[in-house]
Amino acid sequence: MLIISACLAGETCRYTGDGFNDYPELRWLVESGQAMPVCPEVLGGAPVPRDPCEIRGGDGFDVLDGRARVYTNHGEDKTNVFLTGAREVLGVARQYGARTAVLKERSPSCGSSLIYDGSFSGKRVPGCGCTAAILVRAGLNVCSEENYWQKVCFVKK
Repeated sequence: MLIISACLAGETCRYTGDGFNDYPELRWLVESGQAMPVCPEVLGGAPVPRDPCEIRGGDGFDVLDGRARVYTNHGEDKTNVFLTGAREVLGVARQYGARTAVLKERSPSCGSSLIYDGSFSGKRVPGCGCTAAILVRAGLNVCSEENYWQKVCFVKK
C-alpha cells in the first residue's frame, strides 16, 4: 500500500480549492486499491480553500522539533494544523502498512525535497514539509510527483 497526496489523485483539497489531473497513474493506484489518498492539511482541520502557508525558520523536521513554525500569508500561525495533519497521516500509513509515500513537492506539508522559504516570494529552498518529515522519521520511503517513477512499481491487479 502507498500513501499519495490526495491532490495528486485529483481530489479538490488544495489551498486553492482544486486538485491536479496531471497524474492519471496515481489516480489509478488509488482506484485500484493500491494507494490511500491523504491530505494532511484537511486531516489537520484546515478548510478548502484556505490561505497559503509556508514554513518559517527551517523545514518540516524543524517544525516537528519546535524550531520552526508554519504561517499563512497573513501571518496567522497554523503550526498546530500542520502537526495534527502530519500525525494523522502517519496513523493512516501505519494502519494500512504503507512503506512509501508519493507527496506533493513544494508543499509545507508534503514537500519531500523542496519547500518555499517562508517569505511568500516564491523562493524555493531545500527541505521537506511536516508530513514528509514525520513519515521519513517513521522509516517510510518518501518521494514526490517529480520522481516517484524511480521508486514505485505499478502492478496491475
